[in-house]
Amino acid sequence: MPTLLPQSAGHCLTGPIAVRGARPGDVLAVRFDAVDPDDWGWTVAGARDTWLNRRLRLTPGEPAWLRWTLDWDPATRTGTGTDQFGHRVRLAPFLGVVGMPPEPDGEHSTIPPRPVGGGNIDCRSLVAGSTLHLPVTVAGGLLCLGDGHAAQGDGEVSGTAIECGMTSTVTLDLVADPPVSGIYAQTPEGRLTFGFDASLDEAAAQALDAMVDWLARLHGLGRAEALALASAVVDLRVTQVANRTWGVHALLRPDAVR
Repeated sequence: MPTLLPQSAGHCLTGPIAVRGARPGDVLAVRFDAVDPDDWGWTVAGARDTWLNRRLRLTPGEPAWLRWTLDWDPATRTGTGTDQFGHRVRLAPFLGVVGMPPEPDGEHSTIPPRPVGGGNIDCRSLVAGSTLHLPVTVAGGLLCLGDGHAAQGDGEVSGTAIECGMTSTVTLDLVADPPVSGIYAQTPEGRLTFGFDASLDEAAAQALDAMVDWLARLHGLGRAEALALASAVVDLRVTQVANRTWGVHALLRPDAVR
């Protein structure tokens, strides 16, 4: 596949977007009003020499490409992707990268997600109708968006989803009195909290720690009681394994506790 640059320089992003009044310590709410994919996309496996590709016996070897035709209806937010072999998948588009730089100056990689400003989160639950909340890292926010995904499984196990162009409409706001610290979201699927770390154990603990705080606040519980309740109703999911940093999110469905 031809490329514009001889070597990868990171994701192609929109931004930085200055947010009036945003300061470190604030929380930025990013509401995804519409996320509409273009009419084609691609997925590749075995393209990089990673520990996972070595473990799966894919390297050394030639990468495998899926080329997708995307049929999407923005009015109903439904659609189907079909690859060159005739496989059909249901589309659920979202943006993989939503975040702010860790520092106001310098060059920063777009690959890893970060536990404050966000970035390459790659969470498939952040579809239209979701609001992602990010702790502000620099004055003005300097939000960047991109990395359109027409569909992805939890984990993004090959390192790519159905990568595609995306036309997105978002609304930005600053939030007072966030229910938890760190990155969290409210989605059609439910409440989400996130963890990111080189250790899968620590990433899971971060996501669970924030969700326990949220449950305690919602239901007037102590942390031990909230953890016991979480054990009955909260799902822990591996968000992605592809970005040099493990991502885990905890999900509390809207009807989980009555």
